[in-house]
Amino acid sequence: MIRIKNKYHMKLSELKKILSKKGFKISKVQKSNYDKDFKNLVFISLISLFLVTFFFTLPKTVKFTKKMFISPLEIENNSKANFERTISGKELINTSKLDNETNDNNLFDDVIELNEEPSSSVRLSALTLNELFNETKYNLKDIRKNKIVKPVEIGLLPKEMKQIESTKKRKELFIKIVLPLILEENNRIKLDRKRLFSILNKNNNTKKEKTWLKKKLKQYGVVNNDLSTLKIRMDEIPTSLALAQAAKETGWGTSRFALEGNALFGQWTYSENGITPSGADSDSKHKVMRFKVLKASVRAYQRNLNTHSSYREFRKTRAIQRDNNGKLNSLELVQFLHEYAETGTEYTRILKKIIEQNSLTDFDDAKILPSSKRLKSLI
Repeated sequence: MIRIKNKYHMKLSELKKILSKKGFKISKVQKSNYDKDFKNLVFISLISLFLVTFFFTLPKTVKFTKKMFISPLEIENNSKANFERTISGKELINTSKLDNETNDNNLFDDVIELNEEPSSSVRLSALTLNELFNETKYNLKDIRKNKIVKPVEIGLLPKEMKQIESTKKRKELFIKIVLPLILEENNRIKLDRKRLFSILNKNNNTKKEKTWLKKKLKQYGVVNNDLSTLKIRMDEIPTSLALAQAAKETGWGTSRFALEGNALFGQWTYSENGITPSGADSDSKHKVMRFKVLKASVRAYQRNLNTHSSYREFRKTRAIQRDNNGKLNSLELVQFLHEYAETGTEYTRILKKIIEQNSLTDFDDAKILPSSKRLKSLI
């Protein structure tokens, strides 16, 4: 045996000479082809396994990465606390921005669509309507008592409204025609509001829910995805208040705007399609909106009160009423509609008088009979 101490540093050639003198045969060991092929096979197998595993896990890895590190496109209910403070009358940080801005671009898209739909409405005479209502036992006395309204949809006012000599009968006919339309549109808002709060009570929203929210934000002119503003705007107009305004604006259904253009609320427009008021100044550009059916007029009116900056205090007070006991008080809300007409506070005084003299608050609790399962849930 040959021992080589660590302190010696011997070259390989010298080591070969020494070993040769001792009788050892020195030769270079050749690697076998078998070992080489085996290593190549192992290498290829490992690479293949890596590639298969990589592409198999890639989709899941991408999804996980997006979930963990990329903010999802969700509308979260982060405005709940502010909204609750708002409707309870408490001060908020940046309250001046709440329900303050409006994007007008898509406010009346659904009203325009309703106006463009083919209409099968036929203008019935006052006599025919009264006979129809009598046959179906549709009368205001029962409604005031039972709070149930039949789903009667009349698209056009009868031409004879002016010829009805009895003021009482003219008012009753007008209410019978308009009341179901107001309740139906309020039901649409109720369903939307119910769905809105259901969505906002979730931590995450589905794609369908996000699409719906986006549509409603546009429909109510909400900017910056402000959900507190959407919750304040998406609410009903008290039935008694809507009836009073329709009565005032149309003279209980006798005005030219109502009979020619199905305009129940005298809303202004600057388009060519409107009706020019009689006696308007030559430099006056505004007209009164024209609608194909009465229902479109009701929907436009509700959208107007729910989005226009002139009625911000109206909406704020309505939200407070909702928070207090859930019931809307039209006699309190009416005072915030002074900008609806040029007469200002005198206009609100007249509306209040119409509500009280005609006991219109009797209809605030009225429910229209449902035409679907979804509407049935609101009764």
